Amino acid sequence: MAMAIAKGSVLLLVFTFLCFYDAIIPSHASPDDFPQCLSAASIPSQLVFTQRSPSFTSVLVSSIRNPRFFTPSTVRPQWILTPTNASHVQAAVVCGRRHGVRLRVRSGGHDYEGLSYRSQRPEVFAVVDLSSLRAVRIDTRSTTAWVDSGATLGELYYAVAQASDRLAFPAGLCPTIGVGGHLSGGGFGTLLRKYGLASDNVLDAVLVDADGRLLDRTAMGSDVFWALRGGGGESFGIVLSWQVRLVPVPPTVTAFRIPVAAAGDGERAVDVVTRWQEVAPALPDDLFIRALVQNQSATFESLYLGTCDELVPVMRRRFPELGMNRTHCQEMTWIQTVPYFFLGAGATVEDILNRTTSLSTYTKMTSDYVRQAIRRDAWVSIFGKLAEPNAGLMILDPYGGARIGAVPEPATPFPHRAGVLYNIQYVSFWSANGDGSAHTKWVRDFYAFMAPYVSSSPREAYFNYRDLDLGENVVVGNVSSYEAGKVWGEKYFGDNYKRLAMVKGEIDPDDYFRNEQSIPPLVLGN
Repeated sequence: MAMAIAKGSVLLLVFTFLCFYDAIIPSHASPDDFPQCLSAASIPSQLVFTQRSPSFTSVLVSSIRNPRFFTPSTVRPQWILTPTNASHVQAAVVCGRRHGVRLRVRSGGHDYEGLSYRSQRPEVFAVVDLSSLRAVRIDTRSTTAWVDSGATLGELYYAVAQASDRLAFPAGLCPTIGVGGHLSGGGFGTLLRKYGLASDNVLDAVLVDADGRLLDRTAMGSDVFWALRGGGGESFGIVLSWQVRLVPVPPTVTAFRIPVAAAGDGERAVDVVTRWQEVAPALPDDLFIRALVQNQSATFESLYLGTCDELVPVMRRRFPELGMNRTHCQEMTWIQTVPYFFLGAGATVEDILNRTTSLSTYTKMTSDYVRQAIRRDAWVSIFGKLAEPNAGLMILDPYGGARIGAVPEPATPFPHRAGVLYNIQYVSFWSANGDGSAHTKWVRDFYAFMAPYVSSSPREAYFNYRDLDLGENVVVGNVSSYEAGKVWGEKYFGDNYKRLAMVKGEIDPDDYFRNEQSIPPLVLGN
């Protein structure tokens, strides 16, 4: 599929496509006719899996990252479609609307609530699994790339590094995350403070809308393009590909990982974390230091876009409490930092291409934002909570930096910018034999405990750390309620929630693309 799509050719393609389907689809149709519709659209049968297909379960499991959503009680799709080109996705949309089959779209399967492949309530739906649409095309002359939504971040990073050791892309740390969902919700990692969000670096996109039309940035219009870049996945259509801006990195960068172990009752860890929350957001943009807090200790992980000789004086001057010195330095290329942070010692760059999923670890997660530094005495209490039975951990990612803070909140759907010190991710995990209810309860109780220390009115949350505890859509008259959606929508998107709902009302007023936390349509004047 050509990435530079002229508007006239888009409209011609759409007209021909929709006329064809009007001719083959009977006016009175049912969900049972959905597979026949796909077949009539020349979608190969080997790309469509029914629940009776021998490979249905293996295809469904292939991108399930949280086995908490793979149980006998899970509401599963009736069909899984694994398209290999844009016309397959267009056919799925047109056939789905005509036959009353909703679509859920999966790129990497990392949705924390599994909403890309399961439903909270009984529903007839199909999953469009984009894992076969995973091409990455690098243009080093323009320092841009086109990447399909089904590619993983690891595959994107690897392709960039193969093309140039002086280019990178600012996105998340986990290489198995799917590009489509990640860019839709914002996306950030170790280059956040220097280059902003992944979605801040999106230049164009190819979208299949609720009418089955194939639209580029020009054809979809500025409002829809605005909404795609951080407004959450599966609300406005199916994004097949993204054009992204690549960013410069030096040939040598420096990483470190420094644990601050409990000393006595953990006072040193408390002191260093208390200091970190003021220092980390104010450091030079080239320096990113995050903190992982668990039990009575903290581990600090850092990426510096420069050499160890350059980094050590900065750390001695700006953050002496950590005690960083030359022995902590790990000089490497940017691409080598990806396995370093996610996979640990001994991992190779080729390992980030592994898409294998695991069904051994169950998780429950949620998030917060901090705008005022938490007092030391409060951190003492927080560390105490992290030492409780079934306790999880906190991951603290610093914001600040010219790039993330300089973008006005209305400029993109992602509102957590100027004034944010850091993001918190709360994580609890357990094995198949563990007590999931106890771990889930700990996360919920800890989230409630943290209320006095984090943002409020609204209490902000990060969409890519989706949590249905924050609220779910209520369907009224076959359309998700705008008012009910405010409960969770303003936490993720702040004042941008209303504009997102208005865009939804323009591109998908019938609310075809929806899940438990998709943007509801707001059509003014009705």
